[in-house]
Amino acid sequence: MPTINKARLRRLHSTLAPIMMLPLLLTLITGSAYQWAILNGKSGDWLWLLDLHRGKFGSIDLTSIYPFLNALGLLTLVITGVIMWWQLPKRRRG
Repeated sequence: MPTINKARLRRLHSTLAPIMMLPLLLTLITGSAYQWAILNGKSGDWLWLLDLHRGKFGSIDLTSIYPFLNALGLLTLVITGVIMWWQLPKRRRG
């Protein structure tokens, strides 16, 4: 397996993490809140949460790409995080 430049990997991870924080938090909060509304029998009153959850922000409609961008960003963070963790010495990993 080729050696991955640790500095570039950390830079990618640390640049992407704050960018992905808002969309991932928005997805988490709106999905959980809508599920709570379903459990309380009030899902019809909270349909606007689904618009936000899917990427429709008023006149800005990202519903066709928002889930893919979220998934790609999260996948990148997971992969870079695992690679950085894997490169730690064994005594610090445990």
